[in-house]
Amino acid sequence: MTITPTLVPVQYNRHNLKSRFLEELEKRILIYDGGFGTQILARQHLLSDADYLGNPQRGPHEILGTTRPELLEEIHAGYLAVGADVLETDTFQGSPRRLREWGLVERAYEINFNAVACARRAADRFSTPDRPRFVAMSLGPTGALPSGDEASLIALSLGPDGEPLYRSLFEELAEGARLQVTAAIHAGADVIIIETQFDILETRAFISGCTRAFRDTGTRLPIQCQVTLEMSGRMLLGTDPVAAVTILEGLPIDLIGLNCSTGPDYMREPIRVICETSRLPVTCIPNAGLPLNVDGQAVYPLEPGPMADELVDFVTEFGVNVVGGCCGSTPDHIAELVARLDRKAPRPRSVPYVPRIASALRAFDLFMDPAPLIVGERVNSQGSRVAKRALLRDDYDKLIEIAREQVENGSHALDICVALTERADEVFQMATIVKRLGASFETPLVIDTTEVDVVRAALEVYPGRAILNSIHAENRSERIDKWVPL
Repeated sequence: MTITPTLVPVQYNRHNLKSRFLEELEKRILIYDGGFGTQILARQHLLSDADYLGNPQRGPHEILGTTRPELLEEIHAGYLAVGADVLETDTFQGSPRRLREWGLVERAYEINFNAVACARRAADRFSTPDRPRFVAMSLGPTGALPSGDEASLIALSLGPDGEPLYRSLFEELAEGARLQVTAAIHAGADVIIIETQFDILETRAFISGCTRAFRDTGTRLPIQCQVTLEMSGRMLLGTDPVAAVTILEGLPIDLIGLNCSTGPDYMREPIRVICETSRLPVTCIPNAGLPLNVDGQAVYPLEPGPMADELVDFVTEFGVNVVGGCCGSTPDHIAELVARLDRKAPRPRSVPYVPRIASALRAFDLFMDPAPLIVGERVNSQGSRVAKRALLRDDYDKLIEIAREQVENGSHALDICVALTERADEVFQMATIVKRLGASFETPLVIDTTEVDVVRAALEVYPGRAILNSIHAENRSERIDKWVPL
């Protein structure tokens, strides 16, 4: 029997937040500012090495919120003056992991707070009761690729004693985001924007860090997630747009979209797919075209008019809710968007609700046609002697072979259970096999365990959206209440 999906309208405030930002988003297209780094580069003649704490490399730019706040406020004001609704903060490389490269990790909170405060002051000067201006705290990539094959070779940040500061790379990324978002909340941000994401597992870690900061501060801000795609239409590690939507919509985010990477022409098809798939407001913040190398400098060739043409099409044809500019865009680009889209109401958009699971690469509908969804159960220490023997001797290649046979025979998902009475390292074995399977197959996984720590270990290395199996309500405070937030 074919199941006809229910059409669901865009959910502008699915978490019932008290947020003027979300209220305005439902009423009109919101226009973000443009490129920030290029604006700083254009003002290098106004800066000295001292503004970068004596660093002749003049980095990171995030320190300027502390040493030259008036310069940041001037850049912000330039975008507000042409009509931008939302400012992004100069915190793109403000993660503790990035700042550690510059010897500034101990000042991470201060650097992030001051940068957000600069944007807040500028926004407040331009805000009016009927035209509020908003501040979006930017969380950019850290340079780690936690779901890549070489992730195990990426050293965790070390403490003074030479030991890792965190038990896992996921935990380090989440805790870094927690610090940044806490600083942003204290400095008055309106929304958190996780952007230019290459690795969906890092995105998941950042979202975890956001929720920790919300819990710590008692303040919940909207979360805007933007991945970046290669010209192939996939993220760097292969995640396609529907898989990205499936994974991220299962987490507590409020907006979803694309930024950076290419100009808007290469974003047209992915944006169409996202608008037809996601129940969330959709954002599109492209570069001003693909960069050209001119005398050793990156030059972005797309002029304001042609860029606005594309983005206006995305708004009117597909129902995009947020537009703006990334690398190479200027106040002129934003002024053109304002001229075309100022106070324009969003196009009504409804999408079919289709429950899905996903690997790091692609999504699978839970309601298969023809039915049923087939779950392979052979990588299971409780149901397969072959799998049990392989686990006892750490023969992960054999487990991969078992999984491959199931996929080739038509399994849509793979159940993974590694519990053994003969061993006490279920956490380690689950993380190891999930990592291997996630890198080997596009088939989603079913994490099968009764232990919360084992679930956590699996989800910290699995980029996709898995099914959690064997969860039960016995002793709720020790089970359900700990599982669900994961």
